Amino acid sequence: MPDVVRIAKDDDRSVMERLWLMFRHDLSEFDELLPNPDGSFRDEWLHQAFTDDDRVPYLITCDDRPAGLAFVRGLAGPTRVLNSFFIVRGVRRRGIGLKAVQEVLARHPGPWEIAFQDTNVTAVHFWRRVATQTVGDAWTEDRRPVPGRPNLPPDVWISFNTPAEGGY
Repeated sequence: MPDVVRIAKDDDRSVMERLWLMFRHDLSEFDELLPNPDGSFRDEWLHQAFTDDDRVPYLITCDDRPAGLAFVRGLAGPTRVLNSFFIVRGVRRRGIGLKAVQEVLARHPGPWEIAFQDTNVTAVHFWRRVATQTVGDAWTEDRRPVPGRPNLPPDVWISFNTPAEGGY
């Protein structure tokens, strides 16, 4: 299980940048994007997570080592969005991702939206499991076009409300 799910601080930026590269590399299989000429990927969400008051970055650790990240946006609005979530491959399929995401969701009770791609079969199963274990069958799923990417299939969006007292 994750040892800690905590808000990332400025001191964690270099670790978060490395986790972000791994995350974007994993997603490049599904969004058909190559790295920039310098080997990096688009990282505006990473920077916004640290600088925008409407967002919060979480660092996930296991045995005092980096194991993943989660970025939440929409803190000031009616609906929170988990717009980035990543668990390092070396600790996947051990329940760490489920436990970590449930901790993040519990910190911000209320309406949530999470997007993923149908072509990422592992994500499809994971996010439907998260929704079901979090709120039973009280979640919905719809498809929305990917902004600025008409060549990609629509994103799948899961929506649900987390209970005020956690409860998962």
